[in-house]
Amino acid sequence: MIFLIKKLVVCGVGLIGGSFALALKKAGVVQEVVGVGRNPASLEIAKSLGIIDRIGGCDAATLQDADLVLLATPVGQMPELMQAIAPHLGPHTVLTDGGSTKSDVAAAVAQYLPAHISRFVPAHPIAGTENSGPTAAKADLYRDCKVILTALPENTSEAMALVRAAWTATGAVTHDMSPDRHDQVFAAVSHLPHLLSFALVHDLAQRENYEEFLRFAASGFRDFTRIAASHPEMWRDICIANRTALLGELERYQAQLTVLQQALKDSDAPCLESIFTKARSVRRAWADGAVSSSAPEKSQGKLV
Repeated sequence: MIFLIKKLVVCGVGLIGGSFALALKKAGVVQEVVGVGRNPASLEIAKSLGIIDRIGGCDAATLQDADLVLLATPVGQMPELMQAIAPHLGPHTVLTDGGSTKSDVAAAVAQYLPAHISRFVPAHPIAGTENSGPTAAKADLYRDCKVILTALPENTSEAMALVRAAWTATGAVTHDMSPDRHDQVFAAVSHLPHLLSFALVHDLAQRENYEEFLRFAASGFRDFTRIAASHPEMWRDICIANRTALLGELERYQAQLTVLQQALKDSDAPCLESIFTKARSVRRAWADGAVSSSAPEKSQGKLV
């Protein structure tokens, strides 16, 4: 039987939320999409682009009969948003989110949506670009991408099935992790790289002759700093929300820089070559898809 969401409410109709809506529309599994947000102009753009069918609000008319609600705002806005929607959610509405941190989302759900915690399944789509807003949304953003589901102990099997099926319908492959483990992993492979990219560009920007440096920057600088063009508010919230794990990763990275610094002071070419060789080997294996891991196991969802 074809899976159908009669009413989807997307809170935040930018890259993540807009792409989710477009993907489900393209798959033919959603009947109506209602957009909610703090920027009326963005909502109008989303409607004109066919991302949403109509504009709603944090009220009973919008939320009470929704089958699924996606919170796709920066993580720093989610506690306030949860408080706003809590009185208006229907008894059968299932919720998920698209935030890049999960322990804080789980804690916020317990605090602000305790009556709905069994139906809130946190998620993190591992997809995106440095662009933001509804004009950046695209129907194939999640195609063949990973989506991490960080189920809460209170989640019902029905809520899990609906959220997994919805993300699967976007073309994504779902994986399972605990919220804490998720934040540890992504502090290292996502949040730290963004922090470093922002830091490098900011360092150059503070120099009196920064334009000369940028004039001669080429592909290496472009590739390393692409993510420094990402949404500042979103990444501010992510770094603060995951600061404990991120500080740990930053300390490890600083220790690695100290090793490199000492090798340069000592003109220790063998040390540098050894580090570069190991890094090159791991990077190439990862790019070729040859890096294996026992966790997380992927879980294929089905339309029900």
